[in-house]
Amino acid sequence: MPIAVPLRHELKYFITPAEYYLLSRALDRVLERDPNGDPERNEYHIRSLYFDTINNTAMLDKLNGVKDRDKYRIRIYNFSDRFIRMECKTKVGNLISKRSLAIPKLLAEQLIAGDPTGLERTRSGLLHDLFREMTLERLRPVVIVDYVREAYLSPVEEVRITFDKQLRTGLNSQDLFNPYLPTISPFDHDEMIMEVKYNRMLPPYIRDLLCTYVRSAQNSAISKYCWCRRFEGFE
Repeated sequence: MPIAVPLRHELKYFITPAEYYLLSRALDRVLERDPNGDPERNEYHIRSLYFDTINNTAMLDKLNGVKDRDKYRIRIYNFSDRFIRMECKTKVGNLISKRSLAIPKLLAEQLIAGDPTGLERTRSGLLHDLFREMTLERLRPVVIVDYVREAYLSPVEEVRITFDKQLRTGLNSQDLFNPYLPTISPFDHDEMIMEVKYNRMLPPYIRDLLCTYVRSAQNSAISKYCWCRRFEGFE
């Protein structure tokens, strides 16, 4: 399994609206806003089309707690096709890494159609691995995952704290570039997910803020991908 560097820590929590309200305002005073967010609410929309093998390896590895695993996806922002990324997120024990490559819309549409033709000649390690998975393991697109993200950053240890809201699934659709695609929440309530990513250690002042405003939340193995696939009937 190819491993991208650097490996980073990633913590995930379900948090309450009250915890979000207090913590986001505290973070806004001490951290930088994500430059991709809108000026008023510091938010942007993310849509990902996740891939899995014919044997649902990514889903089953996650459910079974396999320590080392990969997950492939194509991602766009704010329903725009101007910037499209092919990504592979790798889990190595308790750490994560991500390889990412900007790709043209024509290639994205080719991959969504399940056609890896030409990738065998690529110089990109990510696309070469994608070709292997699509050819040998029959990797193919399986589910669209939508949500709104609010993010705060610190250059110290490359800390990134995100609040992911309004999670919705595309109901087996592969229509990645359709802004009017019908979607539905996999949650009974409008749960919010906080993710905390950093390199080697979380700076103490940020850890103190999290402990102050998010006292009841427990670090959990939350997967937006799995929530959406399970809602669509995966057992």
